[in-house]
Amino acid sequence: MENILFDKNANVKIADFGFAVQKQIDVLKSYRGTFTYMAPEIKEGKTYHGTKVDIFSFGVILFVVTHGIFPFKEARKEEYFFNLLYTGQIQTYFNKVNGNGLSEEFRNLMLWILQYDPEKRPSLQQIRTHPWMQKPYSYEGAR
Repeated sequence: MENILFDKNANVKIADFGFAVQKQIDVLKSYRGTFTYMAPEIKEGKTYHGTKVDIFSFGVILFVVTHGIFPFKEARKEEYFFNLLYTGQIQTYFNKVNGNGLSEEFRNLMLWILQYDPEKRPSLQQIRTHPWMQKPYSYEGAR
């Protein structure tokens, strides 16, 4: 998690140093990033929107920070855990990642963020107003 920074008020900032010099992030084609955090559209060589892939990567980070494990090895249809999400086998997925103790709100947020289709992923504002994000912080917040 080398790309996670903190400001002077301990607010978390996610930085992508590979794109730090980019001014236009709406239509990207380069194959960059760390496999585990990379959105499926990058892996498939599609043109992508920088904000949408950042939301996906944020979801991976949030899953790791909250649940303590990665949600999948890579966001590819052929990868076992991602395929469970992709094919809608949600209960099987959460059984396999020992996620049955995660709150329904957290599970809902993760499924929304980690969508295969980037157009169905939430905006940052939608994430901020999601019910799970409105709960007071606690160590057991996702449970």
